[in-house]
Amino acid sequence: MSKKILVVDDEKPISDIIKFNLKKENYDVVVAYDGEEAVAQVEAEKPDLIILDLMLPKMDGIEVAREVRKKYNMPIIMVTAKDSEIDKVLGLEIGADDYVTKPFSNRELVARVKANLRREITSSSEEEPEQKMIKVGDLIINLDAYSVSKNDEKIDLTHREFELLHYLAAHIGQVMTRENLLQTVWSYDYFGDVRTVDVTVRRLREKIEDDPSKPQYLVTRRGVGYFMKDPSQED
Repeated sequence: MSKKILVVDDEKPISDIIKFNLKKENYDVVVAYDGEEAVAQVEAEKPDLIILDLMLPKMDGIEVAREVRKKYNMPIIMVTAKDSEIDKVLGLEIGADDYVTKPFSNRELVARVKANLRREITSSSEEEPEQKMIKVGDLIINLDAYSVSKNDEKIDLTHREFELLHYLAAHIGQVMTRENLLQTVWSYDYFGDVRTVDVTVRRLREKIEDDPSKPQYLVTRRGVGYFMKDPSQED
């Protein structure tokens, strides 16, 4: 069954071009032209991924993403005509998994769609095939249920947050550079921006750490990257 993508853009020529190129890749595509319609389409269609323009009538892309994240974790690619740091970071902070800046190439957008739809991390083949659960301290990562809990309380993560946590936990103790994480978790490098990794790490820490300013699980190795550690294994 083909994946369903919701394209949200109030400029019909742009949404038509995006729809045309995605349909060429055999995706099922639905379109919304304002924020309120987008929220309604999410409820009605349950898309596998959303391409969401930042500037929309009735409800902007930030508000749409906030509404979606209250119930759903499908990947969101934020589209913005503003090439400014604050717009990109804000979009990632409220739960978007990725962003592109207009004007963008069709090849870039399709590459990002494919990368964000991949549920399997390519290097996860290194793991034992029978492993269905990873335990790190009080964190339990259930790979079958695609869920995370801490002290028996469920933690709501986005698609990208889960994959980042899964990858680092599967390689516990190994320091990963931002570039490596872009290649393995995001599945692209040329179009990647290492700031995407930093924002996602910060957002993930806010959900799994008791004190995000003093992380015990997701640790920074200054000048190199990030690694996962088990606090219960400390001396």
